[in-house]
Amino acid sequence: MKSNYTIIIQWSDEDNCYVVSLPEWGQFCHTHGDTYQEALTNAQEVLDLLIESSLENGEPLPLPNTYSTSRNAA
Repeated sequence: MKSNYTIIIQWSDEDNCYVVSLPEWGQFCHTHGDTYQEALTNAQEVLDLLIESSLENGEPLPLPNTYSTSRNAA
């Protein structure tokens, strides 16, 4: 499922893996992976499940944070 949600992937020395944050879904919405690609795949799977679950339960989806060039106009 295609979505425009933010996926932040960062290496964690403490966890010795890539940690993924999905900020539009709340501060505690995370996943991880041993490789960058695994972390991205896991993030996409979690996003699909979050979207599917929200739609099945009649809950509104959070608005995606999107990049706008107008924000950076000087």
